[in-house]
Formats: sequence, structure tokens, C-alpha cells
Amino acid sequence: MSIDLLKNNVINNGNVPNHIAIIMDGNGRWAKEKGLPRFAGHSEGINSVREITRICGEIDVKHLTLYTFSSENWSRPKTEVSALMKLLLKTIKTEVTELDKNNVKLITIGELDDLPPSARQGILDGVEKTKNNTGLNLVLALSYGGRQEILKAVKNLCSDLEKKKVKSADINTSLFKNYLYTASIPDPELLIRTGGENRISNFLLWQIAYTELYVTDLYWPSFRENELLLAIQNYQERERRFGKVSEQLESC
Repeated sequence: MSIDLLKNNVINNGNVPNHIAIIMDGNGRWAKEKGLPRFAGHSEGINSVREITRICGEIDVKHLTLYTFSSENWSRPKTEVSALMKLLLKTIKTEVTELDKNNVKLITIGELDDLPPSARQGILDGVEKTKNNTGLNLVLALSYGGRQEILKAVKNLCSDLEKKKVKSADINTSLFKNYLYTASIPDPELLIRTGGENRISNFLLWQIAYTELYVTDLYWPSFRENELLLAIQNYQERERRFGKVSEQLESC
């Protein structure tokens, strides 16, 4: 099937995910298989980010969250971390004009203060430049960890309890969501992981309670338009019951 036909089928189905989250895995393995340094995989992965962002905007996805740099990634060799931060800054400076032109709004989740000052400022500049855009919301998870997010939310909630801003009787899932990084972002309907690993890796642990998972063996630098559309098509073929049975859905 041609990409254009596949794209039309996905759009015409009328069930394009509102929010897609992606664990972009396999940059290093992609480079190793080609006899290239790991950094070459990270650089090529930027091309996948660019293309996937473009396609999501074209098919009217509202939110695209990319696991850009995890809280655990800080434990990688210092030379690699430094190179990744420089690549992040370079990419933001290069891409933000195009993002703004395409009405994409840049958002971040995670501990941005952990980033080197230059990278942090570059991100903040991009967020500021695109803050009034109304198209795709591109969410970069930076120095992000799901357990850390929940723990921080609990601490902030406890603080508000002590200050009597919140009553214990009022605590429910809706209230708790307001303490997460993603307070203003809907939960993802589809989570894609590239690289073939079958684990969540501390990503959006609260938010993916009812998210559909899609794992592909393709490394992130090889994941482009066709692969994204196939993942969405697979999602569209699933029945999302949320604890109910099929007959209940049919009666709605």
C-alpha cells in the first residue's frame, strides 16, 4: 500500500489518536550496526523527530510527547551526555523557526533545571517563541522520570494539605492529576516504543494506565512516516473497552 493511500485510510477512519507518546529507542544500536559512532545515531534520530512531528501535524494529532532525555540518562558517559546536550541546543535553535511557521507549540515536562544553562535557555526561548501557536503540541520530556514525577506530585500535595489549601476528603484522581507535569495535557491514547524493548522505562507511569502500547523492532532513526501510519492503523483496529465488555460498547 502506498504511503498516500495509507495516510488517507488513517485520516478517513476518523479515530486518529489525540495524543501519541513515543519512547525513541535504538539510536546507539542503529549506529553500531552501521559501524558509526553512537552520536551518529542520535543525529540521524533528529530527522525522524522532524518527520514524525510534521506528519502528526498533518493528520491532526493534538499532542506528541517524545521521551527526549530521561532522568536515568544522566548516568551515561559524561562525553555522551555533553554531546546530547549540545545536540539538543543545536536542534532547538535550528528547528524552532520551522516549528513556529507550522503553528507547533513547544512544551516541556520534567526537571528542566537539571539541564546545562545554555540548553535550558535554548529550550525556554523555543517555548516562549511558540507559546501562542494553536496546532500540534510538541511535548519534550527532558530529565524526566515517571516515578520522580509522582513523588514530586505527592510532596506538593502534602504541602498543600499542611497549608490547608486542600482537604484530604477532596483527593481523587482528578485532583492528583493537577500536581503532575502533565496537568494540562490529556493522557496518551497510543504509546509507541521503537527498538524492540518491551518495557516502559519509567515513562508516563500515571498517564498510560489505559494507553494502547505498540512496540516495533525498528530503531528510532529508521522510524518514519510509513511506520507511524502503520502504528496508528494498528491502534485504530483495536477495541478500547476501559474495563467494560464489548456488548456495553455496542449499546452506547
